Amino acid sequence: NFNPDRDIPDLTGKTILVTGGNAGIGYATVKHLARKGAKVYMAARNKARAEAAIAKLKSEGLGPGNGEVIWLELDLGDPRNPKKAAQEFMDKEDRLDVLSTLISPFVLTRELLPILRKTASHPESDVRIVMVASDGHKFVRDKPRFQTIEDLNDECKNAWIPGFARYCQSKLTNILYTTELHRRLSSSRDPATSNITVLSIHPGTVNTVPERPEIARLHLSTFVFLIGLPISVVPDVGAYNSVFAAASPVVKRERERFGGGYVVPVGRLVSP
Repeated sequence: NFNPDRDIPDLTGKTILVTGGNAGIGYATVKHLARKGAKVYMAARNKARAEAAIAKLKSEGLGPGNGEVIWLELDLGDPRNPKKAAQEFMDKEDRLDVLSTLISPFVLTRELLPILRKTASHPESDVRIVMVASDGHKFVRDKPRFQTIEDLNDECKNAWIPGFARYCQSKLTNILYTTELHRRLSSSRDPATSNITVLSIHPGTVNTVPERPEIARLHLSTFVFLIGLPISVVPDVGAYNSVFAAASPVVKRERERFGGGYVVPVGRLVSP
């Protein structure tokens, strides 16, 4: 029954950064949050695609009185780039209320912690870090190791579909990172740091292939798409859980329960 138009409060004055916001679930997340008045940074690599996505958002009705969408160059394929992107963001803004990240979250999150802490020091602040994971973590075989570079670079060559195996393992690391990051932040002696809420989410089975036909060529996406097609939802609905995690008053009201947790559509806290 969740509906962002009804269940998300006015976000005027809030600044939010969404990675991968120029397509699919990220695009829909940006749209829902901007329509509630937030200033949303669409962090993406390709300027032309980002500008086209922003133009489409405006044509779909951001309208007067709604939020603003701004492109931030972010290339997660280069580990050095998130540091540069974070610095560029902090040169422009003096607050960050929500960071919603889809892939390769570690460096960007680390570099943005100073501005997240600064925002969390304000009275009545509600600062959140949302990691978009998935139930794909349930398909991880055996007990993966994350102790060496070799462990992290495991190509899962012996798996039936190596690309799918790597995807599932990456989503498991997102969830583990969320749990540990929230534990560290919440146990900090700094009141602002301990006031940051970190949670991970499963968006559900979302059909993004029509919006991104290039991924249909990948074995991973084709496999997941064909299996999930009968129960998949459109990205607009698939973004609901991300939007809930980023902006629902329920998360602030029940912070002790949601902090470090894993949320499935829509707004249900479960054990991963």
